[in-house]
Amino acid sequence: MTAPANAVPARAEQSLRQTLLSPGYLRLLLLCVLLGVPIALACFFFVGLQHELQHWVWTSLPEAVGYGAPPWWWPLPALVLAGLVLAPIVTRMPGGGGHLPVDGLGGAPVGPRALPGAVLAALATLPLGVVLGPEAPLMAVGSGLALLAVRRAGAGGDQRASAILATAGSTAAISTILGGPVAAAVLLMEGAGLAGARLVALLLPCLLASATGALVFTGFGQWTGLKIGALALPDLPPDANPDVGDFLWGLPTAALIAVLVALARALGRRTVTWTRRRTAARTVVCATAVGVCLAAYALITGRSPAEAALSGQATLAQLAAHPHAWPVGALVALVACKGLAWGIALGSLRGGPIFPAVLLGAATATACSGLPGFGATPALALGIAAASAAVTGLPLASAVLAVLLMGRDAHDQMPLIVTASVVAFVVSQVVRRTDPAADGAASPGARR
Repeated sequence: MTAPANAVPARAEQSLRQTLLSPGYLRLLLLCVLLGVPIALACFFFVGLQHELQHWVWTSLPEAVGYGAPPWWWPLPALVLAGLVLAPIVTRMPGGGGHLPVDGLGGAPVGPRALPGAVLAALATLPLGVVLGPEAPLMAVGSGLALLAVRRAGAGGDQRASAILATAGSTAAISTILGGPVAAAVLLMEGAGLAGARLVALLLPCLLASATGALVFTGFGQWTGLKIGALALPDLPPDANPDVGDFLWGLPTAALIAVLVALARALGRRTVTWTRRRTAARTVVCATAVGVCLAAYALITGRSPAEAALSGQATLAQLAAHPHAWPVGALVALVACKGLAWGIALGSLRGGPIFPAVLLGAATATACSGLPGFGATPALALGIAAASAAVTGLPLASAVLAVLLMGRDAHDQMPLIVTASVVAFVVSQVVRRTDPAADGAASPGARR
């Protein structure tokens, strides 16, 4: 005799209710709120310090030596220094300075023992122009501090609770840099690969912790006046409803962006293989190669190398505010030079992979927006969504991120944003499946 059709959903609902109302889970939710405050404070000052160091390297120091903007050769000594600093961290410190960005944002949470190396690697190299974002180091800070608090409280024996708290800590840390708790929660929800009651039980702590973190970030930003460099677009092109031309040009553009991202990641995987031997020396070589790519951009275009350096948040804001001020040649050079630098950095340096990919996608789509019937606003929206979907493999979270960044213009662009996310995700999976290196280059971890 078979059970009624509604018996399984009813049992699942009852199990979820029991989980949510259990004393242990309620204590877990309270602990997530309490942990959200110190984690957000630590992340706020981490990102604020990184932003100040970045401003000093790329604005204050060039002005102090008599340059109105960084000269073309500026990335060369900066990236050589980044490689020299990173090499001993990767080879000698626990955790190797954090996980490799070519592996995405996945992997086990960073524990307290590996946290100092991840923080030092980020603060010492990202401000020097490494073309990676702060999202992975921030997640390391969140998970490391959460696990440290659990162990100090003597609750480290519960592996399931520790895993939830580590994930909640990472979500709290990344929420403000991605535009708020909603984007972080959707990223977690889609990336966790869970379903049903397990998904809700994991999602609620992450929502609470990330909302608390966002509140602390907002308050401390107003109080201290420190800039944190969150991914945001304060100015956008004029709103325009997408039409047939935007879809006809936009979907092939989304596929092109996915191919470019996949090629860069393939380069990153090959770089991982190359740096397995003589890791310290080859890390310096890779950092120097990144500097050469940034200098080449400045030489080719006559523009500041800072546009191609760093994570790309500032350049993305400039591109969004004045898309028609960028010549197509400069955009193509930006995609080529920064894309090559990003691919090298993915397999050898330390940081997050998402922010540079978003700039590359936006620049590629903006370069194509001069095609007949293809508008700048739809191009920017689909570029952000397509690049994010290609690099994360999370089309829903990528669409949410693009919607949040586009603000009030997002309503009309949502059909194009969602379609571009799906197209880019499918194309990136097809390209990755045909790449033999995709499954053969595992992260080597801490190497000597």
